[in-house]
Amino acid sequence: MVDLLIRGGLVFDGLGAPPARADVAVRDGRVLAVAQGIEAPASETIDARGRWVLPGFIDIHTHYDLEIEIAPGLAESVRHGVTAVVIGNCSLSLTVGEPETLADIFLRVESLPHVLVHKWLRQAVGWATPAEYLAHLARLPLGPCVAPMLGHSALRAHVMGLRRSLEAHATDDELCRMRARAAEALSAGCIGISVDMVPWHMMSGAYKGRTIPSQHADLREYRMLANLCRERDAVFQVTPNPQDRRTLLHLLRLALGSRRAPLRMTVLAALDTAVDRRLWRSFRPLLHVLNDRLGANVRFQTLTEPFTIYSDGPLTPLFEEFPTGVRLNDAESAAERRALWADHGFRAAFARDWRRRAGRTFHRDLRHMRIVRAPDPVLAGRSFAEVAEDRGRDPLDTFMDLLTEHDVGLRWVATGANDRPGPRQALMALPHVLPGFTDAGAHARHLGYYDGALSLLRQASSAGFLTPAQAVARVTGEPARWFRLDAGVLRAGARADLVLLRPDALRTEIAAQVELEDPVLDGALRMVKRGSDEAVEAVYVSGREAWRDGHAAGTLGRERLGEVLRLTVPAPERRHAAVEPISAAITDHPFTDYWDVFVLKHQHPANVAFHAAGVVIFYGLCLWAWMSGQPWWLALLPLSQLTGLLGHRFFERSHIDRRDAVFSLRATRCLNRMFLRLIAGRYPGDVRRVRAELDAYQAGGAA
Repeated sequence: MVDLLIRGGLVFDGLGAPPARADVAVRDGRVLAVAQGIEAPASETIDARGRWVLPGFIDIHTHYDLEIEIAPGLAESVRHGVTAVVIGNCSLSLTVGEPETLADIFLRVESLPHVLVHKWLRQAVGWATPAEYLAHLARLPLGPCVAPMLGHSALRAHVMGLRRSLEAHATDDELCRMRARAAEALSAGCIGISVDMVPWHMMSGAYKGRTIPSQHADLREYRMLANLCRERDAVFQVTPNPQDRRTLLHLLRLALGSRRAPLRMTVLAALDTAVDRRLWRSFRPLLHVLNDRLGANVRFQTLTEPFTIYSDGPLTPLFEEFPTGVRLNDAESAAERRALWADHGFRAAFARDWRRRAGRTFHRDLRHMRIVRAPDPVLAGRSFAEVAEDRGRDPLDTFMDLLTEHDVGLRWVATGANDRPGPRQALMALPHVLPGFTDAGAHARHLGYYDGALSLLRQASSAGFLTPAQAVARVTGEPARWFRLDAGVLRAGARADLVLLRPDALRTEIAAQVELEDPVLDGALRMVKRGSDEAVEAVYVSGREAWRDGHAAGTLGRERLGEVLRLTVPAPERRHAAVEPISAAITDHPFTDYWDVFVLKHQHPANVAFHAAGVVIFYGLCLWAWMSGQPWWLALLPLSQLTGLLGHRFFERSHIDRRDAVFSLRATRCLNRMFLRLIAGRYPGDVRRVRAELDAYQAGGAA
């Protein structure tokens, strides 16, 4: 007897293999079998013909830490197929610390609604240890699974005291206590540690306008945390200072692993910014050098759609990057802000800050800042530059006048990055860039990218820059493997976190952000996404229905569906010191014989065919040169190598060691062996054998 039987769907394994028509049987929250024609009595049977059946999506960058305490179903993500979220990003977490202190750290950085924070503070209970926090999380009626990280700002304030954490470097004793508490968090189940260097991430409360604690650490403190993550093979999430690129260089130096174990580092963010239209091109060579040449294990994150931010007059995270903007966000009332605008010195300083090019990440182009609504309805839909032209005034003066007059009654929008489809899609396809960075749960009034995974699938379906199997893997198995989570794959023994999709509904534009009066926030405005209901038929977490046809299941947020995810891929003591990666998704495995590694890199039938053709070309040219007496035919031998590289380029992107890029004896021997075993019909058995060994190894690490 099985709990759920899904019949006849096109099943994606989440690892990039070609999909296959099959049935999926689920029992006790796990996939029991994936095969054709499963005959078993079932409590529930779903006819999935014409549907895609795939692992649930993983959102690797959220700020749900507070919301999960109020509404643990996280319906805004689940409705879009998300079945696992990573929290504790950007140095912000609830893992340690006093509730009031943590609220002051979270509130302004993530633009959280006051009502959400106040709700949490009214019911917040303290925990003395990270283990107690994770035990508390596990008792919540979770919708999706949750993978927590330890936030450095929370840790620093807890160990040093909030005031000292905002003013000083840590002493040797404080570093020792931080390391001990961080090690305790990783042992309890946190999947990593996050740090933050963004200079416009500010405190609220008594220390409003000061940057958050993680910003005040020195390199010694960051190095201590990084080395702890390196020892545990845990995730080290970093947010460098975009106004000082030296911070990125300092952090990337920590990641290098040519003479030591690599650090599992993920960096925000890889974007095509309007401020620098050439920057996006640097990510491919940078990551190639770091990962393929210098032994690092670095993944940047990118947003899967245009980075569009809505703002309420002068209250916007976009203003935090310059001093007069910070003063406006510091002000607690419209009267205080109007008093600032009435000061000619402040207006002049704002104009200087606005026009200053050094260090900007927001374009500040009034031609591309559009008014959404205002007390004067004539303004809606127009850019500030257009309004200024009609009034015959300077655009910046017009902007300041409108902010003075209407304050938060003036709602406007601007797109600062990823607005060009070509660069955006190129970033989403890069093997060392993970689609993520949704910030789900944060900036409720300003942005809502809860459907980031579906946005990638929509664009891949329309533009074809990834195959469906590759696109699914990018937001399921690949991030799960890299973050070392028991999630993101669909095979026997895996968690039964599943999504049923209607593929025809994916051939649509990226869904627009819309405003919603959210009952979770007592009716406060929230930017959300809609339009997924046509594509998402059903979402299952642990084999139980969480969402169907646009409606939450009665159990969502009331009964525990998801679990707290901990590090599950093989523990550090099982790792091999000199393992050669198979691909961007498989960097850890048990194989020491290069033939086994070679087979894992050559599984796709089309890629295997290209390599077999390369062998034929090689020996055919050699034979023809000998028979014709024309040795110049040997000049065409690189065609055989090119044929194999094309197979990898189009069908199976695998790690290519420097020794094999042009010619190596080991690769030549394996190619010949593959060719002969193909002729003998034995190569498919080799593929099945190594896949079974890899699955057993990974399952053993997850146990």
